[in-house]
Amino acid sequence: MRGPDFWDDQAHAQEVSTRYSRLRSRLGDFERLASQVEELDMSLDMAGEETGGDEVPEELEEEIARLASDVGRTLEHLEELRLFTGEFDGGDAIVSIHPGAGGTESQDWAEMLLRMYLRWAQTRGFTVELNEASEGDEAGIKSVTFTVHGDNAYGLLSTERGVHRLVRMSPFDAAARRHTSFASVDVTPLIDGEVQLDIDDKELRVETYRSSGAGGQHVNKTDSAVRITHIPTRTVVQCQNERSQIQNRETAMRMLRSKLLLLEHEKREQEMAREKGEQKEIAWGSQIRSYVLAPYTLVKDHRTNYEKGNVEAVLNGAIDEFIREYVWQRSTGKLGARSA
Repeated sequence: MRGPDFWDDQAHAQEVSTRYSRLRSRLGDFERLASQVEELDMSLDMAGEETGGDEVPEELEEEIARLASDVGRTLEHLEELRLFTGEFDGGDAIVSIHPGAGGTESQDWAEMLLRMYLRWAQTRGFTVELNEASEGDEAGIKSVTFTVHGDNAYGLLSTERGVHRLVRMSPFDAAARRHTSFASVDVTPLIDGEVQLDIDDKELRVETYRSSGAGGQHVNKTDSAVRITHIPTRTVVQCQNERSQIQNRETAMRMLRSKLLLLEHEKREQEMAREKGEQKEIAWGSQIRSYVLAPYTLVKDHRTNYEKGNVEAVLNGAIDEFIREYVWQRSTGKLGARSA
């Protein structure tokens, strides 16, 4: 990075800078832990010297409790990082949300999920780039795709891939009846420019259209939205937030390469699993979590049996506990064996 020609290749320089920042952040975590442990040791020694076996002063006791809590949080964070060992776990993620059958109900639920993930990303210090969004007929959204940039963004968000179920008293039903809505969440790693994947132009169907995005909080409207379909795999990507059709196409192609690379990666894993006689978890297309607002309040992850009664907090982005529980159970081979 100190080389005089480092910034001659802007794309490569940006990738190196991103990797450097993430490595510095990881090193900083360990340095912070070492400092916290040293400070805790000093406070414990001080408590022993000052009391001589008598009761520890309240102020010093509170300070030790605070330092121990800091050490615990840092260790928890490092433990989380240790569990992400997949090929793409450390990188950025492309997230798509699509409502299920049910019209306005499901479209509103899809928008609630979008808000949940945006707030979660904000609390994590991640940055979010909205690629496309199509507003619903009366409320909510018909589809949305956004990119999350941050350390282990894909590793974290890949745990959210699947179908999410909402049970509530419908605000759109004049009779105030209870409704069940579904929305699917798809997560793809954002591959960097160094990964090469041959795509035959003859296998692509490229369409341009005027953006019908929600605007405002979602995405800026443009006249140059691009939708690309990879015909052999029926993979569809679209982008409408860039200023020009060329930029939208470039972003859409990057998203397509990411999706196709993930398909190849999953295909290889499935083949290896068959050779080893392993049973792999079926995550995509399955119902992974239920959010119940009526007649009681509860969020339950059906893969881990982890539950949380504060639905409002979860819908406001407090999903880290669900992610950690899933990752922990998956890494220890105890998926579904432990309930909260």
